[in-house]
Amino acid sequence: MIYLSASPLSGKALKLLVSALALLGLAACSGGDRFSGQVAASPGPMTGEIMPIFIATTRKMTQDGGVSAELSPTTNYLMNLISIPKEHKTGVIERPSFGSESRKSHFVFAGQRVLDHESFKNELAAQLSGRVGASRDVLVYVHGFNTGYDEARFRIAQIATDSGFTGVPVLFTWPSQNKMFAYGADKDNATASRDDLNSVLSDLGSLPGIGRIHVLAHSMGTWLTMETLRELAIGGRGDLSGHLGEVMLAAPDIDLDVFKQQLARVGPYARVSIFAASDDKALSLSSALAGDRKRVGALDPSDKDQRAEISKLGVRVYDLSNTDTTDFFRHGTFAEAPAAVRAIGAQLAAGPDEARQSQSFQGQ
Repeated sequence: MIYLSASPLSGKALKLLVSALALLGLAACSGGDRFSGQVAASPGPMTGEIMPIFIATTRKMTQDGGVSAELSPTTNYLMNLISIPKEHKTGVIERPSFGSESRKSHFVFAGQRVLDHESFKNELAAQLSGRVGASRDVLVYVHGFNTGYDEARFRIAQIATDSGFTGVPVLFTWPSQNKMFAYGADKDNATASRDDLNSVLSDLGSLPGIGRIHVLAHSMGTWLTMETLRELAIGGRGDLSGHLGEVMLAAPDIDLDVFKQQLARVGPYARVSIFAASDDKALSLSSALAGDRKRVGALDPSDKDQRAEISKLGVRVYDLSNTDTTDFFRHGTFAEAPAAVRAIGAQLAAGPDEARQSQSFQGQ
C-alpha cells in the first residue's frame, strides 16, 4: 500500500477559538442570520472539543431549521457546532448503538446558526482573519451516495480531527436519499447540485485572507466534484483565483473514460489524488449496474494492465486494497483506516511545492 508518512498536526489552533465560536454560533443573530434554536438531544457538560463546521447544502430546509432529503431550488447555508468526545479514536464516529447519546462518549450536534449567502461568506472571512500558514486553508468535503445529513457532518468533523487539519472545514451536502436502492435518485440530485458547488467554490476563492482550498470527495461525490471543477476550468476559473489546493478523490464512483475527459480539463489546475481499492464491494456493484464498466476507485495497481492505465493518468494513487476496516463494503476505508487518514493529513499539511511531487503511482 502507498501512503505518505506524517504525524498529524496539532489541533490547538482550533481549541483556542472554541469559546468565541461557541458564543458566535449560539448567540442571537443579526442581519440576515436566523438562529435555529436546535441543540443536542442529551444534556451534560462539554467534555471534548467543539468544532465549528460551515455547511452549504442543496437540501431543502425545514421550518425548524433542519434539512431534508428533498432538493432545494437554492443553496442554503449554516454553521454547525459538533461536539467531539474526549476519548475519540482515530477513524471512528462514535455514536450510540442503543440508548441516548452523550457528549462524553459520542459525536453530538451541539447547535447551529442558519445563514444567508452574504453572512456565510462574511463569517468564513472572519474565521480566516488573522490566521497564518495552513490554518488559512479550507477543506471542502463532498459526501457520496447513500449518505445522511448527520453522517456527512459528523464525518467531516472526524476527518478534520484525525488528519490534524487546523484550517476551516466546510461541508457541501446534497440531498442523498440515504437509501441503498436510490442510486438513480441520488445521481440525479448530485447532478442538479453542480452549479451550487460551482458557486460555493467560486465564493471561497474570492474570500480575503484565504489560503488553499482543498477538496475531499467520496464515492458519487467525486463525480459531482470533478464535473464542477471541469465547469470551472472551461469557464477560465479552474484554479479558483490561484487558491485551489489538493483534490482528493476517495473511492471515486466515476467511469474510467469519463474520468479521463474530466481530468483533461481539470488536470492543468489541480493536484489530484485517488484513494482506490480493488476489493471495494460498493464499486463492484456500481460497475455491474453500469454494464461492467470500470470505476476509477476500483482500479487494481497490482494488475499490470490497470497499473499502466493509472500511470497514464498522472495522478497520485493510494492503494487501500486489503486494508483492515469494519466496513463490510470496504467503501469508507479512506476515513476509517488510521493510515489513510494520516495520508490525507500529510497532503493537507504539505506545502504547494511538496504537494506537486510524486503525482504518478509508485509501485508497492
